Amino acid sequence: MADRKTGGGQQPDAKGEASADIKTDASAKMERDSFVHTFFKKGAEFTDELLRENDRLRKRLFDLESENAALRTHLASDEAIRELLRKIEYLEREKEQLLSHVREAERNSSHLFTRYSEVEEELSNLAHLYVASYQLHSTLHLREVLRHLKELLTQLVGSRAHAFYLKDGTELVPIASDGIELSRLPRLAIHAGSRKEEDRGSRDRTGDLIERVFMTGVAHIEEGELSSAPRDQPAACVPMRIDDAVVGVIVIYSLLDQKEQFLPVDYALFKMLGAHAATALMGALLFANSNGRFPGLEAIDAITRNVGDDLK
Repeated sequence: MADRKTGGGQQPDAKGEASADIKTDASAKMERDSFVHTFFKKGAEFTDELLRENDRLRKRLFDLESENAALRTHLASDEAIRELLRKIEYLEREKEQLLSHVREAERNSSHLFTRYSEVEEELSNLAHLYVASYQLHSTLHLREVLRHLKELLTQLVGSRAHAFYLKDGTELVPIASDGIELSRLPRLAIHAGSRKEEDRGSRDRTGDLIERVFMTGVAHIEEGELSSAPRDQPAACVPMRIDDAVVGVIVIYSLLDQKEQFLPVDYALFKMLGAHAATALMGALLFANSNGRFPGLEAIDAITRNVGDDLK
C-alpha cells in the first residue's frame, strides 16, 4: 500500500516533471523563436540600414563624380582661358611691335617729306635766282634793267617801295625808285664830315644807314618779324658791287603787308642782286652813253690786245 501510495505518489511527480519539461520546451521554443524573430528582425533592420547606407554612398559617389566632372570642365575652361590670355599677350606684343614699326615708318616718311619739301624749295629758289640773273643780263637798255629789278624786288622779295643809289664822285645819287617819289630822295655825301649836323640828329636814320652800308659793304637786313622792325629806317639795304668795289646801294623802304619776315631765299636773292645789279645797271648806263651803239671791230681788237698783254 505504501508502494502504491508511493507509486501512486510517484506518478503525479512524473507527470509533473513531464509537464514541467513540456513547459520548459515550450518556453525554450518561445525563447528560440523570440531570438530567431529578434535576430531576423535585427538582420532585416541591419540589411535595411545597409541598403540605405549603400544608397547614400551611391548618391555620394554620384555627387562626387558630378563634382569631379564639373571640376574637370572648370579646369579645362581655366586652361582655355589661360591659353587665351597667353594668346592675347602675344597679340598685344605683336601689336606694339607693329605700332612701333608704323611710328618709325611715319617718322621716316615725315623726314623724307620734310627733306623733299626742302629740296623742292631749294630748287624753286635756284629757279628764281636763275630767272633773276637771266633777266638782269638779257638786255642793255636801262629802262628794261630797272623794270626787271623792280619785278624781282616786288614779286620775289615783296617790296612796296625801294630805290637804287649809285656812287657819283663823293655822293650817293638815287637813280631810280618805285613806290616812293625819286624827287623826295636826297643825295647822300659819303665823305667824313659832309653830313649836316641837323641831318645827323634827325630821327630818320635812313641816310646814316645807307651811308654805313656803302662804306662798310655789309648789308643791313632786318631779322625776325618785320612788324616789330623800326619805322625810321629801311627794312633792307644791300650794297651793289663790281668786283670788290662797292658802287651803290639797293634800299628797300617798305614791304607788302603779307611779307612777315625775310626768308633764306630773300638773303640769297639779295646776295645775287648785290653781285649782278650793279653790272647790269653800269652796262645799261654805258650802253645809253654810247647811244645804243655796240663797240666796233677796232675797239674789240684794242680790248683783245690789252687783255692779251695783261695775261703775259
